[in-house]
Amino acid sequence: MTPRRKKLILIQISLLLIGLVIIFFTYSNQKVSLNKEIISKENQKKIKEQLGDKPGKGDVFYNIEYSGLDLAGNRYILKSKEAHNQQSAPQIINMKFVEAVFYFKDDTFLYVLSDEGVYNNRSLDMSFSGNVEATYEGSELFAQKAEYSNSNSFLSIFENVIVKDVKGTMVADKLLFDIKKQTLNIAAFNDEKINANINIK
Repeated sequence: MTPRRKKLILIQISLLLIGLVIIFFTYSNQKVSLNKEIISKENQKKIKEQLGDKPGKGDVFYNIEYSGLDLAGNRYILKSKEAHNQQSAPQIINMKFVEAVFYFKDDTFLYVLSDEGVYNNRSLDMSFSGNVEATYEGSELFAQKAEYSNSNSFLSIFENVIVKDVKGTMVADKLLFDIKKQTLNIAAFNDEKINANINIK
């Protein structure tokens, strides 16, 4: 074997060994990096808790708006800053930071705000909860819950109901507003009296 050939074989063996060393260190570093925590266990726990509060396998929406006509022919617009549904009941939309406007045929409108709400996009029924505020024809209404039944054209407002108007202030347990007849029924539970302060002038 010539000295030149020996030299070539020695260079090839050296290159092969260097290549094997590089491959070894490359894959051994990759295994180490795979074992490293990308998200700390504390943060993983927080994420699991937050995901646990939300319904699984559903869609989340931001800044949504629904509009349409109810069965009585009145137009409405319903807005929410955040909403989600579930695959088991996709027609039920759970909402946060809700705004609704009902435009009636007599050119009046009802404006409703609430912390939370639920909208059924099949039946068009709506419910509002948490710091419900409404304005209608210059009157202000405050309550904790309100429900709108599209099939009955009825709006029920209950829990700590307060109505403020230029004619006075009224406190009641429940208000029932018939949208078709444009009538308002006031109810008190346990035969209690309705508290009203009315300006006759």
